[in-house]
Amino acid sequence: MTKMWALVILIVVIGIVLSLTIFPRHEKDRKGQIIQSEENTPTTAVKDLSITVSYDNNPYKERLTAAWGFSCVIRGTEKTILFDTGGDGSILLANLGELGINPKEIDLVVLSHIHGDHVGGLTGFLEKNPEVVVYLPKSFPRGIKDKVEEYGAKVVEVQGPLKICQGVYSSGEQGTWIKEQSLILHTEKGSIVITGCAHPGIVKIVDKAKDLLKGDVLLVMGGFHLGGESRGEIENIISSFRKLGVSYAGPCHCSGDTARQLFKEEYGDNYINVGVGRVVSMNDLK
Repeated sequence: MTKMWALVILIVVIGIVLSLTIFPRHEKDRKGQIIQSEENTPTTAVKDLSITVSYDNNPYKERLTAAWGFSCVIRGTEKTILFDTGGDGSILLANLGELGINPKEIDLVVLSHIHGDHVGGLTGFLEKNPEVVVYLPKSFPRGIKDKVEEYGAKVVEVQGPLKICQGVYSSGEQGTWIKEQSLILHTEKGSIVITGCAHPGIVKIVDKAKDLLKGDVLLVMGGFHLGGESRGEIENIISSFRKLGVSYAGPCHCSGDTARQLFKEEYGDNYINVGVGRVVSMNDLK
């Protein structure tokens, strides 16, 4: 009898474990929402979207400082988002000022990965607006998370794919040595993928985004991490973009001049020249 009860208890425990791992609970709170299979085709699309590049080493708009790193501000979504913070807080804040963007407008900060050219401006920003929620990869050191919280900001650790707010998703951590998350925006015309440095591989990131939201990819922009790649390898990546159905491409930051030129030659009018101060709106994406 004792053995029978032990077997029953074991079966119950196994059932509970399987229910939590195979069928995870649908979490909903202010910190975001795990993407479940039934949510992979979003019903709420962003309409009047704009993406303003607030930090980049490629010049675009006069009176803005171009410096190594990347940052952009996403408006028109449920929450106003700062994606990455560049390498220097004073440059970021000065550029935001020239662009007419008040730091206090920002609701959420999303950090792609740990490198200084993407998180270096964070403390300077938090000094101006600590009333934000900061979404960062779970792999970030505890010290950085504690520092963010010392400023009074909320921290959300991201590991798997995550719904951040209506129409806005994180790819979740990708990569092995360097963990990185990318931002995916669901629009009526297709998904927009914004990358920091694409260390896990730009094609893998796009493929993951396409798999998560089950739709067309309208635009991929940000750092593609192709500065040291050969012309042949870049051409293969452009070919993969075409196979994945990417309509517009906007490589910047660490993409390299060769990649930017080759993407421009291939995409023509559908190439987005991204530099500091560039504003990409839905009117640019037919």
